[in-house]
Order: sequence, then C-alpha cells, then structure tokens
Amino acid sequence: MSATTDTKTPAGAEQAGNPMTDRLTKTERERRWPNLRPRDAATLIVLDRTGSEPSVLMGKRHEGHKFMPGKFVFPGGRIEPGDRRMLAAGMLDDRTDAALSARVVRPTSSRNRALALAAIRETYEETGVMLGSADYGAPEIEIDGPWGAFVEAGVFPELDMLQFVARAITPPRRPKRFDTRFFAVDREMAAREEPGFVGPDSELTELVWVPLSQARDLDLPTITHVVLDELDIRLEAGFEPMLPVPFYYEKRGAFVREYV
Repeated sequence: MSATTDTKTPAGAEQAGNPMTDRLTKTERERRWPNLRPRDAATLIVLDRTGSEPSVLMGKRHEGHKFMPGKFVFPGGRIEPGDRRMLAAGMLDDRTDAALSARVVRPTSSRNRALALAAIRETYEETGVMLGSADYGAPEIEIDGPWGAFVEAGVFPELDMLQFVARAITPPRRPKRFDTRFFAVDREMAAREEPGFVGPDSELTELVWVPLSQARDLDLPTITHVVLDELDIRLEAGFEPMLPVPFYYEKRGAFVREYV
C-alpha cells in the first residue's frame, strides 16, 4: 500500500497532520534522558528494481543492542574520520549538496561529502555490499578499516550514484539523538557483494531482500516505516534526484514535515 501526500508542495513548506507526521507524533517514547545535541549520521537504502516489484535490503539489529534491539533497519551510522579522507569518483550534484546544506548550522560541502561516504562505508561494513566502480583502478590512498577493503578490491566509491531521499532528527530527551540523512541507491551500482558480514555476533544478525509492499510487516522503528512510505512516493514520481527531500523534526511536541 502506498502513502499519499502532495509531492508538489514548495520546498521549505511545513506540513503537519498528515499520516506520516501523525505516526511519528503518536509513537510512545520515554523522555527521561538529558537532552543531547543530535549527531550527524547517514543511512543507505539499497534498492533492487530488477523484478516485478522493487525490493529493499534490510538488516535485523542484534537483540543485545541497547538501541533498537531486534529491529529491522537500513544500514547506516555516524561519520568516521576515514570518511573525510577517502577518495571518491564523481561528486554530489548541486541540488543534492544544496539539500544537504539546508537547515544546517555552518553547512559545508565537505561534510555533505563525508555523510554520503559514511552511508557507503556503513553499508559495506554491515552487509558486505561494496558500492562503487572498479573501472578506475584502485584508489591511491593508504587507509585502514572498511575503506582499506575498497582499496584492496580496486573499487572507488561513487558519490553521484546516491540519491538523497529524506532527513530526520530524533526528538529531544531520547537516549541517543541523530540527525540522519537517508540516501538511496540501485543494487546494480554494487561492485561486489561479499558474504560473512552478518551473523549471531555481528551488529546485524540477519539480512533480507524484502519487496517494498511487504517491508512494513517487519518489526521496524517508526521512522523506518515513514521513510518506506517516502520511498513509495518517490518511486511513483519517477525516482528523480531533483524531487524535493522531506525533512522530519519535532516542533512544540509534534512532528512536522518540511521540504529541503
């Protein structure tokens, strides 16, 4: 089932009272923690559109995690130092760079670039899906960790293959707060898919490619459910990178949806 909303609302216009903001506002949350500044984070939705219906890659978080245990999520996490150093092919287009910079204190293109690279790195680190191109030879950089695997495999991450599709800030007084940018990419942009990244002792204990129409049947965080609705809307509108990007945040106790 697809969510319905007006995708032609002008950029910057706030929307409250639609099904997606209502879902976020009505979700019960404990708010007993000191208020924290949200940390920059990035998430990547890997789409397989080769079948009769698009599928998305989702992973089940370890039951031992204090944060969202057992929930199905998209791979993602915070920026790490290597994300600011890693070489990449292509660059974020001007529209994406502008959308990532909107409603940000002291925005920089270098931070936007690092967010996109963080999404690619986290996806490989958690799922073994290495997104990028092997057409340019190995990146000429000495770097450890997951980016070192890209160098060894001769794969350049490609920034222009990503589409910025949503942004959301965790509401106040939660144990962890993130300012998360959601990107999407086609599975065909994967240079390789390596096994062995998921298991009982890993951050994700299970990986599934699930049809978009069935993804909401999984045990999802509320924001993941909402982003799936946004993905439906975007696909129905042609999955064009120039479409406006929804931004969710809480204002006076209720969530609003603003385009950037």
